[in-house]
Amino acid sequence: MTRPAATALGSMTKGRDLVRDVTLDVDAVVVGTGAGGSIAARELARAGLSVVALEEGGHHTSLEFNQREEQMLPMLFQEGGGRSTSDLAIRILQGRGVGGSTVHNTNLCKRTPDQILELWSARYGVTGASPKEMLASFEAIERDLSVTEIPASMRNANNDALRRGIETLGWRGAPMKHNRVGCMQSGFCELGCAYNAKENALKIVIPQAVGSGAQVYADTRALRILVEGGRAVGVQAVASDADGRPVAMVNVRARAVVLGASAVGSAMLALASGLDDPHAQIGKGLRIHPGAVVAGRFDEPILAHKGIPQSYECTEHLSFEEGSDRRIWIIPAFAHPIGTASSFPGFGAPHMRAMRDYTRYSVLTAMLHDETSGEVSAGSDGRPVIRYDMTEADRSQLAKGLVACARILFAAGAKEVTIPAIPPVRLTRARDLDSLDTRFVRPHSIPMTAVHPMGTMRMGDDPRTSVVSSQGAHHSVKGLFVADGSLFPTSLGGPPQISIYAFALHLAPHVIDYVRRSL
Repeated sequence: MTRPAATALGSMTKGRDLVRDVTLDVDAVVVGTGAGGSIAARELARAGLSVVALEEGGHHTSLEFNQREEQMLPMLFQEGGGRSTSDLAIRILQGRGVGGSTVHNTNLCKRTPDQILELWSARYGVTGASPKEMLASFEAIERDLSVTEIPASMRNANNDALRRGIETLGWRGAPMKHNRVGCMQSGFCELGCAYNAKENALKIVIPQAVGSGAQVYADTRALRILVEGGRAVGVQAVASDADGRPVAMVNVRARAVVLGASAVGSAMLALASGLDDPHAQIGKGLRIHPGAVVAGRFDEPILAHKGIPQSYECTEHLSFEEGSDRRIWIIPAFAHPIGTASSFPGFGAPHMRAMRDYTRYSVLTAMLHDETSGEVSAGSDGRPVIRYDMTEADRSQLAKGLVACARILFAAGAKEVTIPAIPPVRLTRARDLDSLDTRFVRPHSIPMTAVHPMGTMRMGDDPRTSVVSSQGAHHSVKGLFVADGSLFPTSLGGPPQISIYAFALHLAPHVIDYVRRSL
């Protein structure tokens, strides 16, 4: 693969102390190069604007993705994959590097549900983003990223167990769509694709942005947004070498600043910059789609670690009305040996016996379309503090989701089902689920993981309840825009990447218009 023309100041001055300042003068600076930031950089560059994109992580390519968990997690994930809520109850996996989370995600592609877009209009003051108004952006992104339905011939045994169980129960389910071309079905999507089959920000969008004139600075962490006279005029950043040592201060002067650093990163930068926030909205309203897993042991080999990880879904228990009693999305969720060993319950000989059955397990996750409202703030050490206290309603929903996962696995033919709680819950008959006391399903009693932080810089036309307008423009700071998942007023109830790409595309013309008017 040809590397995009990304500029990494850190690698140019590796091993030196902080030796110089770099000053750049451009039309727009974009912070973050994931789904939202990459599209913003591309669209602004295509409009003829001079653009710099800053990425705190490194620029890695498929040549470096060696499928080793202990090496890829530190390379591709925030805090080496160890980011969590402040109480350590929920692990939060986020990407770090050029391409952001699109490098490690499992390529699930779903549009924002129409019901969610209509809810945002009716309840959250979002205008200009109805299903009809968003259609062109969704279609364009799906063309750009070669989104197609995953055929049955590419469905592994883990996903087929989900399908089989759903059909036996008469529940609602369907094949998923993805953005892969030339997939080798190796099963290592979450560690970066060694075969370069992901049609993502790293492979597709960033090279398009660079081809249109954008400059990408990897290993360059934004420290604060520069504001003068109530107007964003640039970003101050620090470039580091491959060992994380600062080597240069980077000052980017710009007519517009676009935040695409995720619901955690964008909120942290906004807070660190001391932006005007009269209604204390920055960092509030965090949603994360927390989930937990259920494992089913089969007599026959499943080999769930091989093939496309997620290609089928169950939506029987998912609806999008606020306060609904059906807010669970079910998909397969399998891990490679290190991840499985660290999350599977038990010690010593019982744990070893379970791991020896590794190839016979099918694993499903119940992902919560959450209504808990969390918060991102800055700790004394400058690192993010993520507070998320799950409500009883959400806890109850997650419990129902785990029971539903267990029913699916039994219906598919599992001989034993395990919920990895403390202590583990092991069942051998589906009818035992009818009397199962699920009060044990709560933070700290079961391992939870979240991969979709959203909502800390919410969009809407009322500054009292949102941070940016429906055009993505900050209510108080002129020239500051947001183009990532922090825009979303609520949870999506599904994978957010297509929504983030599409909203960045939808909102880019407002940034372009602002810059042109300021020239």
